[in-house]
Amino acid sequence: MLIKAKALTDFALHGIDGDIGKVKEFYFDDRHWAVRYLVANTGNWLAGRKVLISPYSLGLVNVEKRQIAVNLTKKQIEGSPGISSDKPVSRQFEESYYNYYGWPAYWNGPYTWGISPFIAPVRDKVRGANPGGKEWNADLRSTSAVSGYNIHASDGEIGHVEDFVIDDETWAIRYLVVDTRNWWPGERVLLAPKWIERVSWDHSKVFISLSREAIRRSPKYSAEAMISRQYEAELHGHYDRVGYWIDESAAKEKAR
Repeated sequence: MLIKAKALTDFALHGIDGDIGKVKEFYFDDRHWAVRYLVANTGNWLAGRKVLISPYSLGLVNVEKRQIAVNLTKKQIEGSPGISSDKPVSRQFEESYYNYYGWPAYWNGPYTWGISPFIAPVRDKVRGANPGGKEWNADLRSTSAVSGYNIHASDGEIGHVEDFVIDDETWAIRYLVVDTRNWWPGERVLLAPKWIERVSWDHSKVFISLSREAIRRSPKYSAEAMISRQYEAELHGHYDRVGYWIDESAAKEKAR
């Protein structure tokens, strides 16, 4: 299912032995554009500490109940490596975090989740697994911080990042939702991270290798409607790009 990040804000996080808190925002990496952590607002529980939940522990996303299942106990979360709310997520913290839970590190290997394009089933999880994969470094970005970044097409500015469309199966960011109010009033468009030419993180700008006219002629996006595979196929076809579902299917076969 594809769902917008802002729509997930304030979803209840329901652990094995009770509620943990609510969704605050997400951290994603700047290489694969995949969600690496969900940031939980725990209220007075674990106050003064930033609580991060990895997609490895996430279960069903229930839109009707506005709830996400978390396959962890409160004791497990309380005993996990801590990080202050005012500090960035360091690789040292991540190594301690992944070792604590015994999950394969996403930075070990060529795929979105290191050893696989998809989150590995529990039976396949091996502590520190790195089957010939090369380790890589990435900075983690906050969805809240990147919201508002200016979007530049090949021939000029078109708008700003309003939201992110997340795939709750792989926890990849499939699209940026772009508000074009200053260029194309009343319209929003979807742009895939794979179409990004570069990002100037210091200047809060995203550069897309597509023209304004091509974007204007793209299949119309409705912010209220669910994003169907048919719409995605039309969108990718319009830009003459291969769908991520085709790339991931091929990568999955190769990883077997």
